Amino acid sequence: MKKRTKGLIIAVTVLLLVGASSLIFQKQLAILAFDLFLSEQVEDTLQAKSYKPLEGDQPLKAETVSFQTKPFSMLLLGTDQRGDETARSDTMMYAVVRPKESKVLLVSVPRDTYTEIVGKGKKDKVNHAFAFGGQQMAMDTMEALLDHELEYYATINFIGLKDAVDALGGVELPIGKDIVNKEADHEKFTVEANKPIYTGEEALNYVRYREDSGFNRTKRQQIFLDSVAKKMKNLNQITKIPDLLEIMGSNFQTNMQPKFIIDLAKQIMTGNDTEIVSYSISGTGVRINGVYYDEPDEDTLKYAQDMIDNWMSQSTTSEQLMQPDDQELE
Repeated sequence: MKKRTKGLIIAVTVLLLVGASSLIFQKQLAILAFDLFLSEQVEDTLQAKSYKPLEGDQPLKAETVSFQTKPFSMLLLGTDQRGDETARSDTMMYAVVRPKESKVLLVSVPRDTYTEIVGKGKKDKVNHAFAFGGQQMAMDTMEALLDHELEYYATINFIGLKDAVDALGGVELPIGKDIVNKEADHEKFTVEANKPIYTGEEALNYVRYREDSGFNRTKRQQIFLDSVAKKMKNLNQITKIPDLLEIMGSNFQTNMQPKFIIDLAKQIMTGNDTEIVSYSISGTGVRINGVYYDEPDEDTLKYAQDMIDNWMSQSTTSEQLMQPDDQELE
């Protein structure tokens, strides 16, 4: 009887140790499985469908990206192109990624912001830069506005995100009251409030809604991207990555090399939970020659520039990172 009891205690102890080990190492095991079965497929898909270098881009240095410690900058462009219509960037965000701390700063610029379009020789809505000259002109214009260089870009057509969100099983969105698009010249839709999970179509409409203010639209875009990022952090979603890239297809383009993306993703997944900090440049509505624009507020513009400078400095510690004031939906 004593031997049986002792054996049972040993068995339970072993099970507890195995269970604890699996919790500790589940991220590493998931990454190992990704390397063995999915990494090559993902890299091939990114290379074939999404990798679009800009003229003058230099190949990535051969250093191991898995140990990336330097912050880097990236322009996030969200388009809502349908069919053969001219694409304009509904979403423009200057992102600073700090891989070492798993932190991301998103500085959003409203689509109607009145600024110099670099390469066009005139001032216009900032989102017209993409329509006039694609990613390169959008990057040049954003660099001039925020007075900081950009290393990479990533363009996502929100049309392609609809199916990707559904493949993830939907996303959580903080919708406290029904969102109703009802103006005569707008597409009609309703997004019901207080649902636990929203489908790709509902999430797309949440991002598209524009009948309140440009500031609110920008905040919704930030909230949506944050929700998708949280969903993707679930280790159970790793096996869906190849399917998600197939779904996105040409709706996702970037000049980040596939190996860079894969190694960076693995570094982030094995590190601390990713923290996304968002800030939006505000503006004052003006009409120039009958056209509505947002004149950027100089104080928020300067604060955004200071934040980027602070986050891009490798000498800035995690505790020293500038944090924005709370900017709630109006």
